[in-house]
Amino acid sequence: RSNPLAPDVCVFGMSVEEVADYMKSLAIRVSGFDVPRPVKNFEDCGFPVPLMNAIAKQGYEKPTTIQCQALPIVLSGRDIIGIAKTGSGKTAAFVLPMIVHIMDQPELQKEEGPIGVICAPTRELAHQIYLEAKKFAKPYNLQVAAVYGGVSKFEQFKELKSGCEIVVATPGRLIDLLKMKALRMFRATYSVLDEADRMFDLGFEPQIRSIVGQIRPDRQTLLFSATMPYKVERLAREILTDLIRVTVGQVGSANEDIKQVVNVLPSDAEKMPWLLEKMPGMIDDGDVLVFATKKARVDEVENQLNQHGFKVAALHGDKDQASRMETLQKFKSGIYHVLVATDVAARGLDIKSIKTVVNFDIAKEMDMHIHRIGRTGRAGDKDGTAYTLITQKESRFAGELVHSLIAAGQDVPNE
Repeated sequence: RSNPLAPDVCVFGMSVEEVADYMKSLAIRVSGFDVPRPVKNFEDCGFPVPLMNAIAKQGYEKPTTIQCQALPIVLSGRDIIGIAKTGSGKTAAFVLPMIVHIMDQPELQKEEGPIGVICAPTRELAHQIYLEAKKFAKPYNLQVAAVYGGVSKFEQFKELKSGCEIVVATPGRLIDLLKMKALRMFRATYSVLDEADRMFDLGFEPQIRSIVGQIRPDRQTLLFSATMPYKVERLAREILTDLIRVTVGQVGSANEDIKQVVNVLPSDAEKMPWLLEKMPGMIDDGDVLVFATKKARVDEVENQLNQHGFKVAALHGDKDQASRMETLQKFKSGIYHVLVATDVAARGLDIKSIKTVVNFDIAKEMDMHIHRIGRTGRAGDKDGTAYTLITQKESRFAGELVHSLIAAGQDVPNE
């Protein structure tokens, strides 16, 4: 059963022209039939009181741009493609309606469940969605399970067997547990693919197709992506029905709320002195995330910063899941002020205290660059700054970077 939204009179009462002006002010583009009107406040969504209290408790005052349009669409039971830059607040856009959807279904019996299935590309992102979902599931005593690699498969098997309404998973581990018959999908009616472009980049297309193929055809499906490559578009067309597409800003564009600064350096050797000189000022503004391309390079940067007295930690794929989680927890709690990471390790990080991103090494491609700088300026915070260190040898990336800077209304250095 889906629970159609009854829009509040404040939005429902807007004329067609007023709705068009409002959507224009939000920089939203929508395509599809019978599109529900956007909301201006969480109150417009008709959420039950316990959920509204949980929203207030998390300090959410007004919906972000993607939430304004995605919430009424998803609450009305429609499938959605949400194309929005990273840091747009899309997690709440699928978690809040999921709670409403689950509460409208018959209660789970023994060995049934889940009802909501969320797939994410990395364990870090899956863990963060899990934490967010738990906050909103708590008032209803709904069980949320996190399923990803690096953690005991047996423990996850036991947790799933004991029953849960929501599963947040990476595709590979979910497939493993489905094969082990740890869970059955016959009650699943709400599925989410988050950061679909990254799941494809990591080679998860076969697993995604297999998972979706095991969920009943009358499900509601949500797909979110920062970019929309052809492969993702093709999958969306195959698995979504009567869909509405919502695009916030320019597809694959950088978040305009983030100030981007590009420093052109003569050679690689100048990068570390630059970082050591700038780091104290960056830390004064908030936490710092530094990107390097290789694990050895991450360790090298961490070591140099450590020797100069900075509270720094490293995050990359060679570290086991427990130590990665411990590092993230210490970073969030303020024990570390600087995190040096590879792209995969930092994928999906949502830490509001990060005010500065440094691309110590340039990204391999523009999409990755956009995802990197999206680790700051999260959910409408306009204080983020992203520095990119580029040498004259890296001219192949410079052209793409110039286009991205111009599109985001940023200054382009003469060099």
